[in-house]
Amino acid sequence: MHELSLVSSIVDSVTESLARYPGARVIEVRLRVGALAAVIEDSLQFCYGIATEGTPLAGSALVVKTLPVVVHCSRCNVDGAIESVQSFRCPHCGELTMDVRQGREMEIEAIEIEEAEVGG
Repeated sequence: MHELSLVSSIVDSVTESLARYPGARVIEVRLRVGALAAVIEDSLQFCYGIATEGTPLAGSALVVKTLPVVVHCSRCNVDGAIESVQSFRCPHCGELTMDVRQGREMEIEAIEIEEAEVGG
């Protein structure tokens, strides 16, 4: 289950970013995950709960946005989302293509935080 190591890296990255906001609480972490990234969202969610225990991210939500596979067709000179990862064909002309423009990524899109109140 490589999802645990991926989530651990995400937690480390977000925790490092929080250093600029002392006392801030993370509400939500939004990820963009390509359909070819070879991760299972349920496993990510499960591992996120484990990896965030005892961290500033504890209790926050992980929101995963799955991105379709987009290929470039040299015949049409256009980009388009394929219908299935079983067939890498241009959605416009049917030409076989392996020029993947989107679908492999896994990146943090946004972090929603609630800053600590100043004063008190």
